[in-house]
Amino acid sequence: MKKVSVSLLALVLVPLINAASPEWGRSCGGIGWTGDTTCIAGTVCTELNAYYFQCLPGASSSSTTIAPPPTSPPPTSTSAGPTTSAPIPAQTGFVKTSGQRFTLNGAEYTLVGANAYWVGLTGLSTADMNAAFADIANAGSTTVRTWGFNDVTSASGDYYQLWSNGKAAVNTGATGLQNFDNVVAAAKANGLRLIVSLTNNWSDYGGMDVYVSQITGTTNHDYFYTNASVIAAFKSYIQTFVGRYVNEPTILGWELANEPRCTGSTGTSTGTCTTTTITNWASQISAFIKSIDPNHLVAIGDEGFFNDPGNALYPYQGTEGIDFNVNLAISTLDFGTAHLYPISWGQTSDPTGFGTQWITDHATSQMTANKPVILEEFGVTDSQATTYTSWYSTIISTGLTGDLIWQAGSHLSSGNTPDDGYAIYPDDPVYPIEQQHAAALKARG
Repeated sequence: MKKVSVSLLALVLVPLINAASPEWGRSCGGIGWTGDTTCIAGTVCTELNAYYFQCLPGASSSSTTIAPPPTSPPPTSTSAGPTTSAPIPAQTGFVKTSGQRFTLNGAEYTLVGANAYWVGLTGLSTADMNAAFADIANAGSTTVRTWGFNDVTSASGDYYQLWSNGKAAVNTGATGLQNFDNVVAAAKANGLRLIVSLTNNWSDYGGMDVYVSQITGTTNHDYFYTNASVIAAFKSYIQTFVGRYVNEPTILGWELANEPRCTGSTGTSTGTCTTTTITNWASQISAFIKSIDPNHLVAIGDEGFFNDPGNALYPYQGTEGIDFNVNLAISTLDFGTAHLYPISWGQTSDPTGFGTQWITDHATSQMTANKPVILEEFGVTDSQATTYTSWYSTIISTGLTGDLIWQAGSHLSSGNTPDDGYAIYPDDPVYPIEQQHAAALKARG
């Protein structure tokens, strides 16, 4: 039997109350809404998506006012309708950093949550997006990491960039950036902030190797970091995608890529890629993002590999092209990221213990750089409850800034969200452990 979350139940019950909604009221309109559509003076009923309107601060009387979504530029359309967007409520603010912590409007912002790469890429309705985000929010989460890319060579389903004969066209339509507008609106409606990755080291959803193949005609993965035409194409995509959300505070930050390495799914490169190659690329691309978007934080999105060639442990050897400590010092990068998959990395004798040391070492780097560091992906497929309890305890005790589990799961009207063996659904025994950890991390301050 499908479980109904508390927040969804609240949405069902709210229409029974026929009174003007207060500031930040849960709903004042949308498809299926039968309750009152007025807001108190000083707020405006603002459309966040077709199903969900909210009373947000703005110039308004208590009469009904339906404004276009505040998260997006006006869509290209010949149909009649509003041509301007409602102002972004200044009270929401942008997440910033102060030393080793994130802040929001001068107060500490606890970064805790989950990955949901699939939310804008698997054909979800806006209702299911809201349901998925509600499950994540009910775990105590504040933040969700998701994909802001899908490079295809044949238009199908939800995608963001279509490649043909070495040229790319960004999809700004209903299956493209307008669909990502819905993702942003659903996150906002559930009180969540988004970390958005802009490309993938791996072949899933296109990523770097599509750029390289289309532009250079080769499988040399590392051309993504050095080829001038490839870099220009990636910057063009960033200009369009990032530029669309410059004034949207629901975006917490941008990540250059998911897990950049010298090699990708093709397994080939020129053989000249080193840690310096990726550090130089990260410096260039992060500076470019900052030049067009001064409002949002920027990180690499890497796995946090160290560069200690004499170390016996693979993730510490620097062989994949990542030097975590050097990259963390880049001035146009605001926070560091680390991933944790000990089994996949060959650390099979004591994966829990390896993870504890990995977290501790990144907390040390965090203190040295005086920048936030988050464990933004982590997972095991066996003994999850025991392992995650141990790792969560280490995050709390070492002072690591925050964490995002891989990955969130939901039972939706369209079926279950993707499960690669790591997904935690609301009826999973790990889910209450997530809730307890989120509470503890917020209490830690």
